Amino acid sequence: MKIKNLIDEDFIQYKKPSMFIGFPNCSFKCDKECGQQVCQNSKLAQSANIEISKEVLCERYLNNPLTSAIVCGGLEPFDSKIDLITFVDCLRRQYQCDDDIVIYTGYYPEEIGLILTDLKKYDNIIIKFGRFIPNKDKKYDEILGVTLASDNQYARRVENI
Repeated sequence: MKIKNLIDEDFIQYKKPSMFIGFPNCSFKCDKECGQQVCQNSKLAQSANIEISKEVLCERYLNNPLTSAIVCGGLEPFDSKIDLITFVDCLRRQYQCDDDIVIYTGYYPEEIGLILTDLKKYDNIIIKFGRFIPNKDKKYDEILGVTLASDNQYARRVENI
């Protein structure tokens, strides 16, 4: 699968030490709401893709004694939905790992209903919804245990959507 970024030990995106996987695609749907001339992820978008198998990602995560969750972030994980779903499926079925998987998305639930239905087959999936909007108040999210950049953003466990 293709990714843009991989951080083996991240302590910023979630309340648990996490592996962070940056997904490579984005439709830049947030431009209208964001209003910025240049996307905050422009530098990441222009960086080279990294080719890595889902099995290598799973094994790298499972062999790290410090991490207890995986965060999938941006660019936009749901714009690489096949890779995202097959990675989740591999971790859950092949490696029998039920650790938390957190997906940061700029989408809202009504925009990705079919994908949410697919994800409801798996336990311990948390999704942070909402596009970044500059000059909005920050908001602490109880589920994630972190402060989000815009007050329109929020996290939900997939079974509660």
